[in-house]
Amino acid sequence: MAEAKGSAENAQPVVTDVKPPPERLYGRQRGHPLRPRQERLLDETLPRMRFPLERAADPASVFGHKPEQIWFEVGFGGGEHVLAQTNAHPEVGYIASEVFHNGLCSLLSRLVPVGEEATAPVPEMLRLWDDDARQVLNVLPDACLDRLFLMFPDPWPKARHAKRRFVHPQNVALAARVLKPGAVWRVASDDPTYQAWVQEVMAAQDYFEAPEPVLTRPEGWFPTRYEAKAIAAGRQPMYWTFTRR
Repeated sequence: MAEAKGSAENAQPVVTDVKPPPERLYGRQRGHPLRPRQERLLDETLPRMRFPLERAADPASVFGHKPEQIWFEVGFGGGEHVLAQTNAHPEVGYIASEVFHNGLCSLLSRLVPVGEEATAPVPEMLRLWDDDARQVLNVLPDACLDRLFLMFPDPWPKARHAKRRFVHPQNVALAARVLKPGAVWRVASDDPTYQAWVQEVMAAQDYFEAPEPVLTRPEGWFPTRYEAKAIAAGRQPMYWTFTRR
């Protein structure tokens, strides 16, 4: 009986049966207790970099100067991918979202010196969002983004949690609305359940060209700590490039 129950628990719903996304996709926001420096980063540095929702109708206006393109990253983890992309593309306006406080602190600690959390200059072309990414995506204008990133997201592997996955039919439609024609959505995952889910969801939509994933990180994709952990553990990452029709 236990085996049968486990099989039912892990059976994945088909795309047409998945429930609508909940009001928020994430669980807890903190792991281990934060140190005083981390608390200062959240209290003093983050507000100076937070994306202003009230100006979302004109996202180019939130940056230090007019960006050539605007990119958006959903769930940046420790922030290494954000830093690599912004350093490589200083002309791009980058919006990066992450709800996990330890991840936010990991990125912020690399941006400002110790003791200067309230005063040190912050990057002009990077804005952060510390809540559900959809709160920003929902208020952005149509066809305003040139690139979207979803790098090694939480797989929510249990069937009952499928509705929490960012790759969800409703979120695919949301991504399609804010991306320009010809813009790309990069997705990477090392979790077999999530990989199969991405394949199923994207095969059932008409917004994006959805070729098969590749198994080697493409040129121009920067590594993350989650990718390194996956490879060290013997898991095979997959990398998708979806192009907006």
